[in-house]
Amino acid sequence: MNYQATRQWLSNRPASDLENGVARVNWLLERLDNPQLQVPTVHFVGTNGKGSTLNALQSILRSSDYTVGRFTSPSIIDFREQIVFEQEMISEEDFARIVTDLQPLIEDLDQTAGLDAISEFEIVVVAMFVYFAHYQRPDILLVEAGMGGLQDATNVLNPLAVVCPSIGLDHQAFLGETYAAIARHKVAVLRERVPLLYATDQPEVLAVFEEYARQLQSPTYAVGREILLENSRAGFAVSSPFGRVEDLRLQMQGHHQEVNAALAVTTAQLIRPDFPKITKETISQGLSQAIWPGRLELMKPRLMIDGAHNNESIAVLTELLEEKYADRDIEILFAAINTKPVDQMLEALSQYGPVTVTSFDDVRAVELADYPAGYARAERFQDWLAQADLDNPDKIYVITGSLYFIAQVRKYLVEHFLSS
Repeated sequence: MNYQATRQWLSNRPASDLENGVARVNWLLERLDNPQLQVPTVHFVGTNGKGSTLNALQSILRSSDYTVGRFTSPSIIDFREQIVFEQEMISEEDFARIVTDLQPLIEDLDQTAGLDAISEFEIVVVAMFVYFAHYQRPDILLVEAGMGGLQDATNVLNPLAVVCPSIGLDHQAFLGETYAAIARHKVAVLRERVPLLYATDQPEVLAVFEEYARQLQSPTYAVGREILLENSRAGFAVSSPFGRVEDLRLQMQGHHQEVNAALAVTTAQLIRPDFPKITKETISQGLSQAIWPGRLELMKPRLMIDGAHNNESIAVLTELLEEKYADRDIEILFAAINTKPVDQMLEALSQYGPVTVTSFDDVRAVELADYPAGYARAERFQDWLAQADLDNPDKIYVITGSLYFIAQVRKYLVEHFLSS
């Protein structure tokens, strides 16, 4: 199959039943000599901040002259950006070749009693491990979990560390209704004696993490306890049991990004025995260069996009608006998928300026007619952008909501709007 045929074939795969997802992935990996165990890994789980924290650590490692593989989801512009080696997406040819080679095994798996058919995401995870074991082998692989942890397709690793930037109330139909229930899903990727680094302001999350880690004899490092953030002369500092790094600066906005950076810094310090080229200087340099598309990203001085896709990430966005843009007139465009607490998210956003709702090209996108009354409607995000006065210094325009929506917006901005 060529790349387009491969994508079409994958899109026709059945949805995962979750219950047997890890078993299906392991079934394939065992027949492929376990490629997921052939490269050192760090595993990232949590509700918000996984990608930003992973990206910060990746930038530190690259500044330290290590080659890095990365798996993240969902994609923002191109499907292949989920699998990246040294800032280069997997080629269309390599992706198609790997999936084509997997097909005979997948057909065998589909007929295996009790496991059901493997999903698109699970196949992509297996393809990713094959790619980094046999096509482009990095010094280290950074893997972002999909949904949850316990039943996530990436829960097949024996990592150097597990990193969790946050636990929020998201995907509750699958992960449970409480912070504790969701935390139990996320932390299930932890292995015996593997360090767990995390940030939380929820006591029940802390209790779940600490008890699970105690049972596994895994050391824990929590922001606000072992990992401390402090102001320093030219930015902020991170102190941990592994040392102190001062004068750190970020391009990304918001205090939560400093928390994510603190986790990345401490993880880099923790794995330094295996990666001795990591220094205070490479940590500082790496963080200063880290950018994560679609997260509180200023596309122009008065145009921000942010994938704030649940209540917790909306709270982060509104905190930043209050902190940095209280002197501006804020106009907001919002679109969500139909599994999110849309009423609550819109209510929170509307405290900071007029909110316009829209829809986008996704079967799960909330239709215009289904949004609550009282909000302006835009048929297309392009229409809303066309009326934005981006030269007005008293304004800030914010486009937010589903990551899938932000992916489409960002692609359009890069290809059309920003080049005009």
